[in-house]
Amino acid sequence: MSARRTWSLVLVYLLLLAASHVTWWLRRGPMPPAEGELATHVPVVAGGEPTEAVTRLVYRDLGPRSAPVIVLLHGSPGDKENFDDLARELARAHRVLVPDLPGFGASDADLPEISIRSHGLQVGAWLEELEVERAHLVGFSLGGGAALHLIERDPERVASLALVASIGVQELELFGNYELNHALHGLQLGAWHVARWLLPHFGALDSARGYVRSFFESDQRPLRAMLERLDLPLLVVHGAHDFLVSPDAAREHHRLVPHSELLMVEDQGHFLLWLWTEPLASALSEFVAAVEAGRAPTRADAAPARVAQAETPFDPAQVPPFGGTTLLLAMVLLALATLVSEDLTCFSAGLLVTQGRIDFAAAAAACFLGIFVGDVALYLAGRWMGRPALERAPLRWVVSEAGVERARAWFQRRGVAVIFLSRFTPGLRLPTYVAAGVVGTPLGVFALWFSLAGLIWTPALVGLAAWAGREAQDSLDLFGRYALPGALLLILALVLLQRLLVPLLTWRGRRRMWGRLQRIWRWEFWPPLLFYPPVTLWIAWLGVRHRGLGRVTAVNPAIPTGGFIGESKAQILAGLGSDDPRVARWILLRADQSQAQRRESAQSFLLEHQLDYPVVLKPDVGQRGSGVRILRDQSQLTAALDEMGVDCLLQEFVPGPEFGVFYLRRPGRARGEIFSVTEKILPAVEGDGRRTLEELILADPRAVCIADAYLKANAPLLYSVPAQGERITLVQLGTHVRGAIFLDGRRVATEALLDAIEDLSRGFAGFSFGRYDLRCTDEAALARGEGFKVLELNGLTSEATSLYDPRHSLLAAYGILFRQWSAAFEIADANIAAGARPTTVAAVVREWLRYRKARRRHEAQSAS
Repeated sequence: MSARRTWSLVLVYLLLLAASHVTWWLRRGPMPPAEGELATHVPVVAGGEPTEAVTRLVYRDLGPRSAPVIVLLHGSPGDKENFDDLARELARAHRVLVPDLPGFGASDADLPEISIRSHGLQVGAWLEELEVERAHLVGFSLGGGAALHLIERDPERVASLALVASIGVQELELFGNYELNHALHGLQLGAWHVARWLLPHFGALDSARGYVRSFFESDQRPLRAMLERLDLPLLVVHGAHDFLVSPDAAREHHRLVPHSELLMVEDQGHFLLWLWTEPLASALSEFVAAVEAGRAPTRADAAPARVAQAETPFDPAQVPPFGGTTLLLAMVLLALATLVSEDLTCFSAGLLVTQGRIDFAAAAAACFLGIFVGDVALYLAGRWMGRPALERAPLRWVVSEAGVERARAWFQRRGVAVIFLSRFTPGLRLPTYVAAGVVGTPLGVFALWFSLAGLIWTPALVGLAAWAGREAQDSLDLFGRYALPGALLLILALVLLQRLLVPLLTWRGRRRMWGRLQRIWRWEFWPPLLFYPPVTLWIAWLGVRHRGLGRVTAVNPAIPTGGFIGESKAQILAGLGSDDPRVARWILLRADQSQAQRRESAQSFLLEHQLDYPVVLKPDVGQRGSGVRILRDQSQLTAALDEMGVDCLLQEFVPGPEFGVFYLRRPGRARGEIFSVTEKILPAVEGDGRRTLEELILADPRAVCIADAYLKANAPLLYSVPAQGERITLVQLGTHVRGAIFLDGRRVATEALLDAIEDLSRGFAGFSFGRYDLRCTDEAALARGEGFKVLELNGLTSEATSLYDPRHSLLAAYGILFRQWSAAFEIADANIAAGARPTTVAAVVREWLRYRKARRRHEAQSAS
């Protein structure tokens, strides 16, 4: 579709939507009562109590005024017209009052609450307004709940109750659980709001507003207790084939009210109001006549056996399985839930099987269908949109380009059977399905292999959960007071068990598991949230001791924020001297330049300094190697320059060993010191001509600990087999978070090296504290203070990274950092005394937020 046609369709849609909203706005407001209809005003109910505000209620008043009063309460969706035929029949011998419940029909719709509770209270106020002192209530569907609330609030006004296809106890409504039902009704309400505002409906959807609101705002949990207390005559009429309100609900209502009469209509469903009108009118008339004659029983007249049965606690285990619409809804929801989490949904379905709410075959089929549809969608996204789809939401939220590259390589090695194998390989499902589309696997082949795997995997997970649920019943009260948290805990346990057991079935899975375990007790690999809290507390203490956290930013007056966050690499390298041969040559390329300007500047830089590839492109503002790229030819450089979203440095690639030299100059001392030296080793594995690169990584004692980083960095080569003795370097950057090995290199911290570093530092006025990242021709030359080039100079938040040497204990590492930060505060105090001004904490926070935003851009750039 052309862009012009696309925009034309968008314009048509917007015009239709605008016209729809104008129509809706003009039509808003109350509908006038039709001929033969009456209107009155009743108090608005909010929070279960009447307020001083009033709302209009429209109704019909039929039949002789002197006859017994029957009030017909409609369901949702519905209005008074639902009772047209029934009301005419009943009006022959009764006064029949038929209201549009508030929020429905011609009654006012804009109310704070339209629940069954508010309906009951407002109908009571309406009857009082009409001076009806005694009435027989007939509640159809949702109207039955309103009738029960009216009786609870004003029992003297009600002579009898007839529940016709009526809702009631919560346990037999939809899924039987208030939270689940409420969530479903919430989704329904949300979908209506979206459709109302985003679809050109010209007011057609407004009629559904009362329906979606009434179910969402109603709570059926109190209805059981109301039925248990009900003392007036009760007739329960229900269709034996009702697919909206289970016939078991009618039986339970009959059980709870021991004096009630149950009329189960065998050949009818929920719509008996229209299809069984005359017999229903006759049954209601006879019931009202019996009540009026004093022949209808009350609770005091109930048989002892019925009373004993009513007093028996409800047994949730007897709840019937889902059927009809409820079964269809349950299957649809299970299918949709697989789009969020396949395994979690399968386990949840298994617990529903345990509870007897759904058949095993239906549960497994629903889960399989959802998984199939979702994963075919991933395949089609890869097939139709290719790799660009990985850069767009929602695909980029769940699938990484590195994962797809791994799956593609796996395809090349094992063929389409990987579609089957990936179902049983954690972490490879989603990227494999996208990769199947990217590499052009025929849809029929994909569907065949995927279906075979799914038909094994899905029933297995559902069956495992069903078995576990049955085993847990004796020790876990799944159906009692703690049903929901108990079920959630069991599901969580099953997910963890599956995530642990399935990987252990393969060598690859066992090695990945071993690597994760090692990351727990080898602090070198701890995540920042686990490692840094003691350091944060120490810095906070130093802030108190030195009268302010912000003071430490004066440690390097020449660097904004002292180098805490947001500092420019170009500004710092310029401070060291752009022409100094000890600084790697560089040029700043700005994001606001045109692509042509960036290309021209880059080419001029390479020609001027006679540089060949590779070259390094890095964000001007960045930390921990974020966004750094090594570009190995002209095409890579051109593509990277065209994608630039932030200012970047283009820098010569300096070969040789890499070191980090941490330098500081304490107050009152004429000469600085080398606080630490870090030797940075680029890890490598050696081929044996037999194992793939992935297997070599997982077999290495250290590499397995950080396997995720190495597998991602080497995704295109993972399934290649290096030759015997071939050495494969796993990362190209000396960054610890990317997998470089950091060792204590203090052996090269000679006086000659200090002289060279001191000379560099003295030339950068206002610098006193930070780490030089440099590369040298060899270690001996560096020890002589020769043959090195500085790649970067980092300020306040740089670390003495020698602490990551695995020979250091955790306490020793903390000791290094504590001494480093103590020195930073001491130097900052001296600089402030000499006239330097620290950065405010508010300014630091602003810089941090700005850096986070920029980091997302350059990380996306480096991943593309």
